Order: sequence, then structure tokens, then C-alpha cells
Amino acid sequence: MTHRILLVEDEVNYRQVLAMMIADLDLQLFEAGDGVEALEMLGKEDVDLVITDLNMPRMDGLKLLAELNARHAGLPVVVITAYGTVDSAVDAMRLGAIDYLQKPFDEARLRMTLQRVLRVTDLMAENRRLRDAVEKRFDFSQIIGESEAMVAALRIAGQVAASEATVLVEGDSGTGKELVARAIHYNSRRSSGPFVAVNCASLPDTLLEAELFGSEAGAYTGATRKRKGRVELAQGGTLFLDEIGDMPLLLQAKILRLIQEKTFTALGGEQELRANVRFVVATHRNLKAMVDDGRFREDLYYRVTGLRVRLPPLRERGDDVLLLAETFIKLNCQNLGRPPLALSKASAAALKLYPWPGNVRELANVMERAVLLCEGDAIDAADLALGEGDAPRPAAPRPAPAPAATGSAAAAADSLFALPGEGINLEEVERDLVRQALQRVGGNKSRAAKLLGLSRATLRYRIEKFHLEQEAPGE
Repeated sequence: MTHRILLVEDEVNYRQVLAMMIADLDLQLFEAGDGVEALEMLGKEDVDLVITDLNMPRMDGLKLLAELNARHAGLPVVVITAYGTVDSAVDAMRLGAIDYLQKPFDEARLRMTLQRVLRVTDLMAENRRLRDAVEKRFDFSQIIGESEAMVAALRIAGQVAASEATVLVEGDSGTGKELVARAIHYNSRRSSGPFVAVNCASLPDTLLEAELFGSEAGAYTGATRKRKGRVELAQGGTLFLDEIGDMPLLLQAKILRLIQEKTFTALGGEQELRANVRFVVATHRNLKAMVDDGRFREDLYYRVTGLRVRLPPLRERGDDVLLLAETFIKLNCQNLGRPPLALSKASAAALKLYPWPGNVRELANVMERAVLLCEGDAIDAADLALGEGDAPRPAAPRPAPAPAATGSAAAAADSLFALPGEGINLEEVERDLVRQALQRVGGNKSRAAKLLGLSRATLRYRIEKFHLEQEAPGE
């Protein structure tokens, strides 16, 4: 990679000597006689590094540094200082110079300094590129969703991102709560800081406190050294507490203090520490019902529910399911190195009819499997195998063949049920069949699903749809 360097030095002969010292390096060199000329040059050319003398007419090196900070923030600068003017070099470093060379210096010292500084600038540029890519990925415009419910949720998330207040992201499991939490972080004033996530449901109660607040050596069995917690690791950024509804009551009190006072104490420690973090929390639970049941602190509830973003389940997002499915197909085809696949009309219809109890996470898994199993150039309904992860889906039994008949009588005899002449309300029939199946098996969802030829997940959806929870008590 060719680096572009601007050399600022008022002595022409000295500029020529410096240019000869680095002539064989992969560099493109620009020259300026003083600070004023250097700023004019930077208005026309992009450079990776500035090397400047301090003592120059019109505008010296220190004034040039100040102007560079104002006009070209982040541009690395190496200063050249004469022997006996170390104080000037210190002043230059305070103004942001990355290194300095003291005259007289030899060719080896110059080359070594340039190579070291350019390696650092390359790393900084790569970090900026990666951060830009991450921020672009988590921009709200990159989150797929055109349904009214999803657009409304993302609009609210975008509005609360600029705030420092605690945000609650609500939604069923698999709706993308962490994705939205990250988008809130990367669109906030804390985007340059870390995003640290903790799943409160994934750790035992005894370890969750140490994971959050850190621990001193000897704080618990096996704690042989001091360990930083997630709160400390999130300093200057965002701490995401996922599934806060699963946090034990005792720890909820400490989290309340953390959010209110921005202070905490490590497990086994005595010193009170400050927390410079912004909080985003998430849950799939009904926190108000948990407060009523005594399983969630009321004071913490009111602390975390000031700003709320509710993510709709996938079954309420209409055609978003097809937009997401096509995105997952494209990504999986790219990862597998296979030609693009289309969705057949039958598979598209099946995707829209399925209730998606696992939401976007389930859809991602279904499409990954479909791309792997698809043998043609389009994904068909059979490739989706919807609901097969919950329970077997046997075909509904057919009655014994009836004697031959003609006309409408033949059509009725060849069907499972005879359609009355006045017609029926299909939803009422479906509700009655689900209710009968649950009553026959004493509310056992797995056995009722087998009777109806449904997956357990689909049956759960219909139980909620028809408000039949009382027919299926917890198993």
C-alpha cells in the first residue's frame, strides 16, 4: 500500500535530504515550505501523515498543529525539533503530535519512526472502517420491516436512541430485541463506546451478580483473582440487560441502585465504583403481571418502563415474513456458494399462513435448512418442513370408502365432513374442534396436537387465538 506523506520544512536543501532518505520506501511525497503552504496543500490532497519542522516563517509547527486539529482532526503528525528544544516537542505532543524527531537524526531513525507511525495509522484506519461497517449494519434503516407495527416500533427506537435514559425493549422471544438494542446504542452519543450484553436468564443466580459487578479474589469458591464485571467493561458505552424479568429479586434491588445512583460494588469488595453507562433492558415477560405477583420489584418496574419499544411478533407483521425470508435465502446461498434460489408460490403462501411461534429466529433457522435441502432452483413448501421441530404431524385419518354416489351426494361422501346447505362459520368449527381435542385428552397439548394433525407450536397459537387457555392448564 502506497502511503501519502506531506513534508513541511522551510529549508529546501533539508527537504531534499529527507526525501532522499526515504526515496526507496513505498511512499508518495508532497512538500510544503511552511504551515500556510501546508494547509493549502491539504485542501487539495489527501495524505496519511504530516512531518513538520517547528521553526518556520509565517506559520510555525505549533500553530500548524492547532490548525490541523481544527480542520483535519485525526491526521497523524510527526514533528522535527532542533537539539535543545525538548520543551517545544512536549508542547507539540500535547497538541496531538504522534511522535517527534530531534535533530540531528540519521536515516535509520527516520525510517524506523515512519514505519512505526504508518503501522499505527493503518490500524486506526482499519478500526474506523470496521466501526463504520458495524454502525451501518445496525443503522435503523438496515433493519428489515415494512409493516405498520414494525415501522412504528423502529420510529420510537430511533427517537429514544439520542436520550441517555433507560430503554425497555419488549417482545416475544426471537423478535430481535438485541438487534434493536444494538441499533439504539450505535445511533446514540455513546456509539464510540462498548456495547456489552448480559442475558439474565442464562446464568445461575449465584454467578449473575459476579458477572455483572465483578469480584475480588476469594469472593466465592473458585475466585482466585480479581475479575472485572460487565458493568465496568461497559464504561462509556451501553449495558444491555436481556431478559431482565428472569433476574432474581435480591439482585433486582442492586440493579435498581445501579440505574438510579450509577454506583456499584464488586462482589467481595468494599470500594464503591462509578458506572458511566447507559442502560437498555429487554424482556419477553409481562413485567406488570410479575409486579402484581410479587416476582418483580415495583420500584424497578417504574425505573425501566419510562421509555418502551414494543417489537411485534412475526405473525403480526404481514408481508415482512417474505422480505425476511428472501434476505435469509440470499445470505445462506452466498455462504454456501450456490446460485440464488427463489420462493415458490406455495412456499410463500405457507410462510404467510404459519404462526411463527419462534418469530424471526425460527424463520432464520427454517430458511437455512430449506436452502440446504432444496434440490431445485426454487424453495417449495416441502423444503420448509414448517413446525416439524415441535411434534410429528401425521395426516388426518381418512374414513372408509363410501358407496359410489353422484352429484353433490358424491362430493359429500368423498369428504371428511358434509357442508350444510346454509354454510358454516369456519373459525367457529375450528375453535370447537380444538376445544373438543383438548377436553378429550385432559388438556394435554401434545396429545391434542396429534389428534388434530398439528404441530404443538401451531396448536399453541390456536389456543391463544381462540382464548382456550382454560382448556389447557400447564402440563
